[in-house]
Amino acid sequence: MAVVLATLLSHYRRHPGQLVMLLLGLWVASALWSGVQAINASARDSYARAEALFSTGLDRLERRDGEALTREDYLALRLAGLPVSPLLEGTLAAPDGTRLTVIGIDPLTLPGDSEFATAGSHSTSHPGELTGFLSPPWQTRLAPDLLVAFGLARADAEGATPRLADGRPLPPLTLALSLPPDTLVMDIAAAAALLESGARITRLVAAPGALGEAPPGLALTRADVLVSPGQLTESFHLNLTALALLALVVGLFIVQAALGLALEQRLGMLRTLRALGVSGRALVAALALELVLLGLIGALAGIAGGVWLARALLPDVAATLGSLYGAGVGAELRLPWHYWVGGVAVTLGGLLLAGSGVLWRAARLSVLGLGQAQAWRSGFRRQLALMAAAGAVAALVGLALAAWLWRLTPGEGLVAGFGLVGALLLACALWLPPLLGAALAGLTHLARRRPLAQWALADLQLQLPRLSLAMMALLVALSANLGVSSMVGGFRLTFLEWLDQRLVADLYLRPPAEQFAAIDAWLAERPEVAERLATRRSESRLLAIEPGNEASRPARERHLPVGLYAITPGETLTPSWPLVATQDGREAAWGAFRDGAAFVNEQLAVAEGIAPGDRLRLEAPGGETRLEVAAIYPDYGNPRGEVLLAVPHLAERFGAPPGSLGIVLGDGADGAALAEALAGEFGLGRDSVQDQREVKRIATGIFERTFTITRALNALTLGVAALALLASLLAQAAERRRRLAPLWALGVPRAELARVQLAQLGGAALTTGLMAIPLGIAIAWGLVAVINVAAFGWRLPLHLFPGEILLTLATAVGVALAAAALPVLRLWRTPPRDLLAEEAA
Repeated sequence: MAVVLATLLSHYRRHPGQLVMLLLGLWVASALWSGVQAINASARDSYARAEALFSTGLDRLERRDGEALTREDYLALRLAGLPVSPLLEGTLAAPDGTRLTVIGIDPLTLPGDSEFATAGSHSTSHPGELTGFLSPPWQTRLAPDLLVAFGLARADAEGATPRLADGRPLPPLTLALSLPPDTLVMDIAAAAALLESGARITRLVAAPGALGEAPPGLALTRADVLVSPGQLTESFHLNLTALALLALVVGLFIVQAALGLALEQRLGMLRTLRALGVSGRALVAALALELVLLGLIGALAGIAGGVWLARALLPDVAATLGSLYGAGVGAELRLPWHYWVGGVAVTLGGLLLAGSGVLWRAARLSVLGLGQAQAWRSGFRRQLALMAAAGAVAALVGLALAAWLWRLTPGEGLVAGFGLVGALLLACALWLPPLLGAALAGLTHLARRRPLAQWALADLQLQLPRLSLAMMALLVALSANLGVSSMVGGFRLTFLEWLDQRLVADLYLRPPAEQFAAIDAWLAERPEVAERLATRRSESRLLAIEPGNEASRPARERHLPVGLYAITPGETLTPSWPLVATQDGREAAWGAFRDGAAFVNEQLAVAEGIAPGDRLRLEAPGGETRLEVAAIYPDYGNPRGEVLLAVPHLAERFGAPPGSLGIVLGDGADGAALAEALAGEFGLGRDSVQDQREVKRIATGIFERTFTITRALNALTLGVAALALLASLLAQAAERRRRLAPLWALGVPRAELARVQLAQLGGAALTTGLMAIPLGIAIAWGLVAVINVAAFGWRLPLHLFPGEILLTLATAVGVALAAAALPVLRLWRTPPRDLLAEEAA
């Protein structure tokens, strides 16, 4: 077996380009897959630590009027016998600019199973000891991955007193492995001193179910209402995994093309080994062992490249998750052991799957047939028939998934949606070689009166076994690139348009609750203020949905937490506020809204099947209240369901505290002067009034970073496909040039031969690119109409971009022409004697 394996591997010494192509395909496929899995593993580790926060495991109390709780409120409730614990939160800056969440707690009153109450047990130096935590100089507990923000090594962290960006020292550090990233936990007295909060506290918390109802003047939020970041971000990670799987598949196309080419060139070697007594089973076993050896090299290199890629992309992913979902992700990779094993297993499994066809074909061919190229090509014709049948099966699976999705409740079937897109991609990729073969056969018949064109088409048919896999990889990557680019570009256009519609005020202000009424009255008297657009927020629970148009349907009990949001339906806002569906038209919907009806966002409508005309039964401070749904509105980026009301009705029915205030200026008014006067009159901070342009700039900046990882993976996948085509064509350059030698000897000029080669490969790539366009449009539709609805609860409009389509075609044709140009250039420079010698060889 060792001799046979060494003989097989000697082929790559004579053809190093094929070895490079094989290892490159494995490395790229494994690197992209491993990189995304490293990002996902690190992010999920951060979620697991974040979900240990009591904010997602404990009930919380806050004041209904929006005022801050004080130490006296806490003492009064404790004296009344209520088992509550104080919490103080704030933000500070590390020396490197990292925003730190400072959390002050009283571990003696926190519920015993809270992670912060038991954080001392995770300390690396004094497990379970709270004496140092509770008494001066106190302690600062933090996760090890935050040490880099203070420029500390882990060995020097215990007991260190680093300084903040403003120069103030922190209490001595103690490491707690269970804490989330960018979080400092300390005694509430130490936190109050750092945050300069005085007697103010952020909220009170209690064990789940410990409080039967909220004390007077306070709002009780149950733990089950709070959504964990892991739940919100699962669809994001599923999208990343799908893109990484696509890159893995495209990389494996490169591998399969290299394996097929190497095996075809080793037919004579295989025949000799069989003639020397090597059994077919032993030969296949040696080929499989060769795959495993090469796969281990490629997988290990790919995992190393994947870790590098993950470290490069993790900051943008962390910014995306933080801006979209408020989920903190550490900047340090934390990779479990199964990540390394899984990366090798996936790569080896994909390699054996890619090479299984080659092994099967080698095992099925007879000893005499191994040395006959015609027998090999006849086997490929049988393979084309099997590929057409397999493509039909994949199409049927896609139709079955589409039928199943049609019957599902809107907002469900995320995995099935990805399965539908995958089945569509697989079916089209499998149908590509048979369609190309049929098209070439038909064109060859039509060109029977033009000998050179007929030869070029027949020669391209002869190359099809070697070109098919590269063309399939190109089709998959081009169509996926086009689909994802259309989705991202459409999201960008829709989001920017939505921002323009929502941000209609010139200035935005979030005044303190105690000053809200006075500021509103002061603005009402200013002649440069044309309109004031107040907002409010609150929380409630959707108890039931009562059908409006179909009285025969029973009410649906739900008990679902929802957000409440109030706007001012003024003359500036209502014309631009988008509505997806109404009962009696836009004007009637806004009239009902002013009278107390509600709008619901698309997320809630899709998830719960709510239509205009239905009635919602909601939990309110005074009992239950009913709201009629007048319209559905789009709410891009919001991860939860929301009910929209006019400000007076939300304040009256739900006691919502004052929120922000939009200021619409009259013609020619000076916004900067008004902001300065407002700040001077009420002692507001310099940044308390924000210009509309600044708000849009911040929101657009957050969005632009949201799809950084998607764009990067998309570009890498397209690059991998282009590399697959380029490497496959260059590996066959010598044989194509050899077939041109007889034509040159018959008198065909070299310039004509060069044009033939360029037309052959450019035409094949152009055909593949043209087939990728409708497939890419279908994928874009699946992403916006199926996957986006199932993942986020809202649908994007389908946008097509001619520039992206032209770029898709240019990429396909450009790579093919580049791959053909190098052999053509060599053909042009090859002396006639060498051409004849190549043909003789």
